[in-house]
Amino acid sequence: MTENRSEIILKQTEVADLEYLFQFQLNEEARYMAAFTPKNWADKTAYLEKYTKLLQTPTVNNFTIVMHGTIVGSIAKFVMEGNSEITYWIDKKYWGKGIASYALKHFLEIEDNRPIFARIAFDNFGSQKVLEKCGFVKIGTDNGYADARQMEIEEFIYRLD
Repeated sequence: MTENRSEIILKQTEVADLEYLFQFQLNEEARYMAAFTPKNWADKTAYLEKYTKLLQTPTVNNFTIVMHGTIVGSIAKFVMEGNSEITYWIDKKYWGKGIASYALKHFLEIEDNRPIFARIAFDNFGSQKVLEKCGFVKIGTDNGYADARQMEIEEFIYRLD
């Protein structure tokens, strides 16, 4: 757990943040846990183009997670098939410190669209705990192709009303 959560802030993501956020997905273990990543995860130009466009998209709400002045992750709401969904990514160096739970709780105060959904790999136990701490309930499963694993896997679907 983090000792002083007041040192964690969420700020609107800016184009300059994308350089840092791109680096997080280069970690093999983190990418494996996320599972559902772009096919071209190592293509920095494609990443910057995609996320620069998303920053301009009104249905996407992107925040950068900052702790002690250092970018440690991201969190966002997007719309898929008419449903609001959340996604987050914490730099692997900061896993297990309560940052994701704290950031998600704070984000849910800012982003009040409900219901809101989350989808995670079946074996991403850390994210399951984060979602459940924040009031999400597992409502089902689905199967999807996980580019980071090069195979179809089960994903859990969570919902917060």
